[in-house]
Amino acid sequence: MYAIVEIAGKQFKVEKNKFIYAPLIDAEVGTSLKFSQVLLIENNGKVKVGTPSIKNAKVSGEVLEHVKGEKVIVFKKKRRKGYRTKNGHRQQFTKILIEDIK
Repeated sequence: MYAIVEIAGKQFKVEKNKFIYAPLIDAEVGTSLKFSQVLLIENNGKVKVGTPSIKNAKVSGEVLEHVKGEKVIVFKKKRRKGYRTKNGHRQQFTKILIEDIK
């Protein structure tokens, strides 16, 4: 059984007792979250698609920790001008354990 859920403007495929890394959510560690924007549910081969979301469908999860992603190097250069800049960026994520799909 899995579901497609919209979290912070992005779509995630979630399964029970699995982890996802969603964009940073303003919630304390250990807080229970409920996501009501369920776009699709698959259960034993039966697929239910929402228009745009399924009514009365909820996915619950628990915030485990806030983490940073891998560093991305941003390098800019203009040839023959002597212009070079090098910056780094690390995206922040929230690790969520999916507890239940209803």
